[in-house]
Amino acid sequence: MRNNKADALLEALPYFQQFRGHTVVIKYGGAAMENPELVENVLRDVVFLEAVGINPVVVHGGGKAITAAMKEENLPAHFIDGLRVTDAATIKIIDRVLTEVIGPSLAAKIIEMGGKAQVLSGKEVLTAVKGGSRVDATGAPVDMGFIGEIESVDVTQIQKLLDQEIVPVVSPLGRGHDGQAYNINADIAAAKIAQALQAHKIIYLSDVNGVRRDPRDENSLISTLLPAQIQQLKQEGIIDGGMIPKVDSALEALAGGVAKVHFLDGRQAHSLLLELFTDAGIGTEIAADRNHS
Repeated sequence: MRNNKADALLEALPYFQQFRGHTVVIKYGGAAMENPELVENVLRDVVFLEAVGINPVVVHGGGKAITAAMKEENLPAHFIDGLRVTDAATIKIIDRVLTEVIGPSLAAKIIEMGGKAQVLSGKEVLTAVKGGSRVDATGAPVDMGFIGEIESVDVTQIQKLLDQEIVPVVSPLGRGHDGQAYNINADIAAAKIAQALQAHKIIYLSDVNGVRRDPRDENSLISTLLPAQIQQLKQEGIIDGGMIPKVDSALEALAGGVAKVHFLDGRQAHSLLLELFTDAGIGTEIAADRNHS
């Protein structure tokens, strides 16, 4: 008689051995951050990774919580090309919500589950400069305010935490040379941090199950991709909208030494474990154009 639990552990064993000691950056955002049950599932997976000798780094978003906090102060949320127009009042709210609310709540949950975690503001990791303007629906240029572009990454503090087997929980913020805080796209922040850490993998948890041949059909999932295929998928309109910055930042991370990128549906229970430790996997994997395991 077969023991399914034992079989699952034996299936996972070679992956434990393969990834042990490696760093995995997890970009955590979307609906998976809004549902307490899903939050618990994701963070339990993070604790599991650390327990089997993998070094997880969590880079989190916080869009809905930020919008709710702005609404409480009667500040409208305005987006162009998926980016939040960030004036002086808005950056203060973003900084407060990410640093004082979301980050600490994630770290506290990891600790509650028996792991170790520490909040780290992105301002201590990412040096940023003011990003360029965008154009609105009429074609007029719009100053995006304190939207930042990453100039450099210092992962010293992240690495210190990893060396102590503590999970860093990092916010997507940057600091200018004058001390000004900047709002950073969380997908790009995660990719830059992964590249600087020479992480083995970067995993994007979002609201879709990966890259789909038909964006409206979840059964059209493309399970594996190579960077050379990405441009063709963009031209065909298969990769568009909010998936573009994710894929572009992923390609940059792969070019910079990260071995593989995974796109997973964070709403699926224990998606991290299913993707990393089972033979079938569940999302889209983009592998570098070279021999990496």
